[in-house]
Amino acid sequence: MAQLSDDCFAFGGPMLPVADGVALIAGKVAALGAQEDVGLHAADGRILAQDLRAPLSLPPFANSAVDGYAVRFADLDPDAGATMPVEGRVEAGAPAGVHKAGRAARIFTGALMPEGADTVFMQEDVRVSEGAVTLPRGLKKGANVRLAGEDIAAGDVALPKGRRLRPQDVALAAALGAARLSVAKRLRVGVFSTGDELVSPGESQRPPQIYDSNRFMLLALLARLGCEAHDLGILRDDAAGLARALKDAAAGHDLIVTSGGVSTGEADHVKGAVEAIGSLVFWRMAIKPGRPVAMGVIDGTPFVGLPGNPVASYVTQAYVVRPLALALMGAQVAPFVALPVRAAFHYRKKAGRREFVRASLSRAPDGVMEAVKFPREGAGLLSSLTQTDGLVELPEDVTQVEPGQMVGFLDYATLV
Repeated sequence: MAQLSDDCFAFGGPMLPVADGVALIAGKVAALGAQEDVGLHAADGRILAQDLRAPLSLPPFANSAVDGYAVRFADLDPDAGATMPVEGRVEAGAPAGVHKAGRAARIFTGALMPEGADTVFMQEDVRVSEGAVTLPRGLKKGANVRLAGEDIAAGDVALPKGRRLRPQDVALAAALGAARLSVAKRLRVGVFSTGDELVSPGESQRPPQIYDSNRFMLLALLARLGCEAHDLGILRDDAAGLARALKDAAAGHDLIVTSGGVSTGEADHVKGAVEAIGSLVFWRMAIKPGRPVAMGVIDGTPFVGLPGNPVASYVTQAYVVRPLALALMGAQVAPFVALPVRAAFHYRKKAGRREFVRASLSRAPDGVMEAVKFPREGAGLLSSLTQTDGLVELPEDVTQVEPGQMVGFLDYATLV
């Protein structure tokens, strides 16, 4: 269980810049520390809990990078080709023996280099006739040879603690012979939606009601982060009931996430409920969509209240819930890196606020990738997320965008 102090996220300034919010989370939250061992088949997406040091070098021995002929470079005339008798054949997985001077050994990709041989000619570049091979001039010493340890040296940190494992990381662990890895235990996250107007899909819907979508979006995003996300249903607009449910959830979870009810309206009861049972720093984050974000601590368990509008909930999840959940699992929290693309739209914004424009990518006639803005505004338009490719990120100092201007683009795949 997380045990944070009540003032862990204390912030006494004006509206919080996005970068400062992420830095505050990364700097204040300590990893829970609980670990478990998993097999490689279950390691993808998990957070590595301990450095993986290479128990052996990769490659473990010098081997051929191609099918061809292994020779001693000292036997070659660098200014002329050479013809050598072929003696010996080395296949992958077989012993190689000692190379004889003045000879060429037939060798295959991945095969152990014979002792004394140091260079390999590709079979496409030579001529073979009557037991001899004619080699062209100009090849450098060591060509087409993978040296022992050129990938990873024995004893080096192959994968660092805090790495969120990817398929290529799992492959490296396998190549080093690691059948199991120590990873952070999955974070237990309780997810609520709030609001009298909500019903769950599959339930009867009256005309004033809408189907809850945020809860399912958040559950899916948290699952992709490697969390154990629990669906705790819908909380009604009742301060006392909200307080009881949140306190109960805090007892059995490492993080609580809600959507809706965090603004300052008369029916927004989340702020008061959290203040009644814990502490709350009500962030007015300098971000659009998504300004109202509540964050605090309930009985040592961190709490995040996201906006009710789906797009605002999606964006603030990426910049508040995601780094918080990763930090609690001990992950390295790196900033998003926006890719430069060319804007194909006009846009105006206020200074001092980071804004995110939903956009699709298309290739212009000159070959440059362009960002095309979704034609409608509104933080409640789920179609603006499903019919676009990502977000154009406009920093705090930008006040307008004109067609042809270079902007930063975040693919949705990078935000999970």
